[in-house]
Amino acid sequence: MKNVIKNIVSLILPITVLIIVPLWIEDDWTIQINISLVLGSLLIVLGLIVMALTISSFIRNGKGTLAPWSPTKKLVIKGLYRYVRNPMILGVLAVLLGEALSLRSKNILVWAMAFFIINTV
Repeated sequence: MKNVIKNIVSLILPITVLIIVPLWIEDDWTIQINISLVLGSLLIVLGLIVMALTISSFIRNGKGTLAPWSPTKKLVIKGLYRYVRNPMILGVLAVLLGEALSLRSKNILVWAMAFFIINTV
């Protein structure tokens, strides 16, 4: 039970970055069906898949979570971590860019760029 709660709590960070901040900074949530919606949706799905695989690797291989207050006990070098230094950032960035593209939102695009800079500097 303790691990389940720990895993659920570890979702606070991605939910904040992917849902709460975009809801807060974007004032126009009008969705138009066009090519940007399709491409943005594909980016969102791809990003969510990458995030799910990363979280799964953290739990299975690292024996921990992505949350800083419950870090992995082992270094994760399997799965996507074999090819990319930080696939979680890549997944989150893909979702944010997908949101920006789907909604044609400059605000979310700026947030995506800020998120990238903060996490790579």
